[in-house]
Amino acid sequence: MPSHFFQHYKSELNHFIDEALKEDIGSGDHSGQSCITETATSSAKLLVKEEGILAGMGLAEVLFHRYDPNLIFNPLIKEGAKVKKGAIAFKVEGNTQSILATERLVLNSMQRMSGIASLTHKLSQKIKHTNCQLLDTRKTTPNFRYPEKWAVQIGGGTNHRMGLFDALMIKDNHVDFCGGMTQALQKTEYYLKSLPQPLEVVVEARNLDEIKAVLPFPWVSRILLDNFNARELVTALELINNKVPTEASGNITENNLIEMAETGVNFISMGALTYSAKPIDLSLKAVLN
Repeated sequence: MPSHFFQHYKSELNHFIDEALKEDIGSGDHSGQSCITETATSSAKLLVKEEGILAGMGLAEVLFHRYDPNLIFNPLIKEGAKVKKGAIAFKVEGNTQSILATERLVLNSMQRMSGIASLTHKLSQKIKHTNCQLLDTRKTTPNFRYPEKWAVQIGGGTNHRMGLFDALMIKDNHVDFCGGMTQALQKTEYYLKSLPQPLEVVVEARNLDEIKAVLPFPWVSRILLDNFNARELVTALELINNKVPTEASGNITENNLIEMAETGVNFISMGALTYSAKPIDLSLKAVLN
C-alpha cells in the first residue's frame, strides 16, 4: 500500500533523505546564502510540465519537513493521480533559503518516481483483465531503491523483495555453483532451519527438468520461470499444476506482456519498470505576489 510505504520503511527513507541532502548541500548552499537573507520567507509551486502519474508527494512532504520543520506543505493533487501539463501539484511556504536548498532533491525524486509510476500504471492497465500481478526487481538505482519501489506501488505494481536480506531467490548462478538444482535446494533447506523466522523463497528455473527438481520441496514460495516464451510458459504451468505460485521473467516487454499474462502465470517481473522509465518533467516555481 503506497500510503503505508513510508511508515514501513521510515528509517531507510530518512537515511536516504539525509544522505541525499548531504550530497547536494554539503557545507552549505552558497547560491541561496549569497542573495537571500536568512529571515526571508516565500512560497513556491510545483508545476507539472508533462502528462503522467504523479508520484513522490509523500516523499516531498517528508523531505521538506526533515530539512526545515517550519515549512508548510500544501498538497493540491493526490499521490498517484493522473496529471496533465500545467497542473499545480503542491505549494510550499516558509523560509526562502530552505525552499531553495531542498528544491533540486524534491524535483529529482519526484520526476524519477513519477516516471516509474507512469510506466507501471501503463503496463498494469494492459493486464488488468487477468489475475497476473506486475512485479519490480532489484534492478534499481543504487541508493535510490526505496523511492523507486515506492513509485512502483503508487503506479499499481507490486514490490518483489526489497533486497538480499528479506527473501531468498535461488538463481541460475546459485544452482550452477552448487552443482545442480537439487543440491542447491538441499543446502537452502538446511540454511532455512537456522533462521530465527521464515523467509519467502523464490527459485528460478530455466527448463522443465529444473522445475521437476523444485517441485519436491514444499517450502518453495514461488517458481520463477526464466526466459520462457508464451508457449513454453503454458507447458511449464501445466507441469506445475497450481502446486506453487509462478512468476515469469526475462525478455518480457510491452509488446509481449499481454500474451504472457494471459497464460495464467501469477506474477510477471520486469526490471524495465525502474531502469527504463522516462522521468516526468516537473518544475518548482516561485509564487510572486
